[in-house]
Amino acid sequence: MVKIKISALVYIVLAIAFIMLAPQFFDGYGIGILNQIAIYITLAVSYNLINGATGQFSLEPNGFIAVGAYAAALVLLSSEQKLDLFSLEDPNPIILALHTNSFILALLVAGFSACVLSLILAFAVFRVRGDYLAIVTLGFGIIIQKLAINFPSWTNGSMGLNGIPLLSNLYWTGGVAIISVILILNLVYSKFGRAMQAIRDDEDAASAMGVNTFWTKTLAFGTSAFLEGVGGGLLVCLLASVSPEQFGFEFTFMLLIIIVLGGLGSTTGAILGAILIIGGREWLRFLDEMQIKIDFLGIDMGSMPGLRMVVFSLILILVMLFARRGIFGDRELNSFFKRPSKKGLK
Repeated sequence: MVKIKISALVYIVLAIAFIMLAPQFFDGYGIGILNQIAIYITLAVSYNLINGATGQFSLEPNGFIAVGAYAAALVLLSSEQKLDLFSLEDPNPIILALHTNSFILALLVAGFSACVLSLILAFAVFRVRGDYLAIVTLGFGIIIQKLAINFPSWTNGSMGLNGIPLLSNLYWTGGVAIISVILILNLVYSKFGRAMQAIRDDEDAASAMGVNTFWTKTLAFGTSAFLEGVGGGLLVCLLASVSPEQFGFEFTFMLLIIIVLGGLGSTTGAILGAILIIGGREWLRFLDEMQIKIDFLGIDMGSMPGLRMVVFSLILILVMLFARRGIFGDRELNSFFKRPSKKGLK
């Protein structure tokens, strides 16, 4: 037990050291990529809590991320900015009155907005399981996107919001990512986490053993939604703008790829998946501008925009062919360094 605590402390210290030293080694573009990776780590580990640790096939994160993004944007914009920005309709008096200069308060508003909505939604979505749950939660994400378009007095509709303060930096995004990982790991390895894993393995058996499956799933759902809302708040303060088009199903699909690649049920796998997916697609960007020319065949195709995503997709396919349960499976990073016990060797 002591070894696990010491190793966890080492990882935390290394992560903090990296965040503190990164500005010395990366330019503005590199720091921007690191910010994206950190935000996606927060989103991935929170999504993995409900999809991987609890085994509920949910497709809702784009909805909660959108709620968090809009909530943070609306409380950070001043009433004067809102009056200037809202061009389709005058802003709702409630929206106009909301304002704070505190970034941490804005993130908490973003998180709690998504969390409260998730607790209400849980009464409907957890009446179904499996593919039906996926369909219901997919519909939720679409509804949130359409509401953002069709309620211009609340969100400025399809025009979106801009001029949002650029408050997200690597200290914020990295710090929230570290806190999120610590929180999720503590949940997964607690009594509550064992209940989640029992539901994942066999929900009927877990219920027969006395696990309150509805409340366990609801608490996991609420925790996941809170962190997704906070991630949405960080994202909007990194991009300085928000619009409904940013939160289509492709957002959820990207997170699904990340947690499946890293390994469903593995928090450290979700971290690795976020680093590989977000970092990898940027690292391969040079392929879009590369001139493809084969002189001896007389072929000159010029540049091929989108080639990086083709190559990136092929790499993902190869990885999944050879690691069908993801890179880490349902194991954590620590488990790869543990020595087998002597009893197990006899």
